[in-house]
Amino acid sequence: MRAVGYQQALPIAEHGSLVDIELPDPSPGARDLLVKVRAVSVNPVDTKVRRRAPAEPGQWKVLGWDVAGIVRAVGPEASLFRPGDEVFYAGAIDRPGCNSELHLVDERIVGRKPASLGWAEAAALPLTAITAWEAMFDRLDVRRPVRGGTQAILIVGGAGGVGSIAVQLARTLTDLTVVATASRPETQTWARELGAHHVIDHSRPLSEAYGELGLGAPSFVFSTTQTDKHLAEIAKLIAPQGRFALIDDPGGLDVSVFKQKSVSFHWELMYTRSLFGTVDMGAQGELLNEVSRLVDAGTLRTTLTETYGPINAANLKRAHALIESGTAKGKVVLEGFGA
Repeated sequence: MRAVGYQQALPIAEHGSLVDIELPDPSPGARDLLVKVRAVSVNPVDTKVRRRAPAEPGQWKVLGWDVAGIVRAVGPEASLFRPGDEVFYAGAIDRPGCNSELHLVDERIVGRKPASLGWAEAAALPLTAITAWEAMFDRLDVRRPVRGGTQAILIVGGAGGVGSIAVQLARTLTDLTVVATASRPETQTWARELGAHHVIDHSRPLSEAYGELGLGAPSFVFSTTQTDKHLAEIAKLIAPQGRFALIDDPGGLDVSVFKQKSVSFHWELMYTRSLFGTVDMGAQGELLNEVSRLVDAGTLRTTLTETYGPINAANLKRAHALIESGTAKGKVVLEGFGA
């Protein structure tokens, strides 16, 4: 099968950072699905792994953790899907990624593709939807009020991949006032189109920009990017006994800034369930099925903003470069493998 991989951890501009390769077709294990990949999305995790994790000696490492495709075969213990089913999912970080014509995934973390979306539109959703959903409903527990806090959530990085779906989930599934951050006119417009009640500029001090809204201290803050840069400001503006969650990888955080307010601190990694085989691992498949239902009902929309053509090394390098630039809006997707 055709695939894109690498052997050395290199900057994206280097020739060997991503390479078109041929690999043997994989065979499904006990609860695996063998999926024919139709479209993939690129996320910050792809760029982080590529920069930090070389392949095993003599092997190729394949990235990719967002896919929409068709089930081709199922493992002997798989019971949730059949060949021919259209699916979407984000996969597992400790298994080969989906930048290949065929891909293996545990059926418990797979959802049924929204019928109303094309392949590229569907591939933009799984990883960010799982991350945003788990962060807000499992970690921050935003449906449980903070006594004395304003029923509001501040989403730092509201126009990025995770922010784009978090804004929608918060607006459509809760009664929270949704405040997103974005620094450029086009990303501010995007966040408003997705449902943010207010958009503030994160190039300014956050406590100052948020304070001008006159809403009162928010009960919840969800940081998707540059948490180390904004942490002190978040501590200033969040409500006492509020809840804070982040998803990025800052080099070091002094969380003592939250002590005086007794703010709870939550880190979200959507791979935790698959990495540890948790008893509720199947919750991710159920979550994706609910996202699919909400999309088909018109409640949620895809966050696809750019399609970079077929899945190959050249196009994936373009996508990695965009992600690393820090200027991406929504999601970038590649579709098919060409002739």
